[in-house]
Amino acid sequence: MYPEELVAPMRTDLTQVGFKELTTAEEVDSQLKDHKGTTLLVINSVCGCAAGAARPGVKWAVQQTDKKPDTLATVFAGVDKEAVEKAREYTLPYPPSSPSIALFKDGELVHFVERHHIEGRNAEMIGNHLLAVFQEFC
Repeated sequence: MYPEELVAPMRTDLTQVGFKELTTAEEVDSQLKDHKGTTLLVINSVCGCAAGAARPGVKWAVQQTDKKPDTLATVFAGVDKEAVEKAREYTLPYPPSSPSIALFKDGELVHFVERHHIEGRNAEMIGNHLLAVFQEFC
């Protein structure tokens, strides 16, 4: 588990632009189980690809379009263990991956961006990909 003082700025990076932080399994269930509408869930991480591509790309994408998910949410890998484990149940059959980005529609996983799709790509590439996903599902 990472110390809170280390992850606080990384949490704030998303929450300051409207992401709801889910820190317990119950909060994840409440947000995703039988939910109507769309939810973008970012499984946040301390790694460099989260800082350099995932978070900036996600933030840019939601700021660039009116056609975006109804709810923006995040869990933090290596910190909020129960919440992340529950989130990963919802992202099956994909293996655990952080950072990663999941889009749910009416409680069903409709799109998933795994870590290996984030590594080696820049924020603009991630953001443009998400814009296309929002156009299709939101």
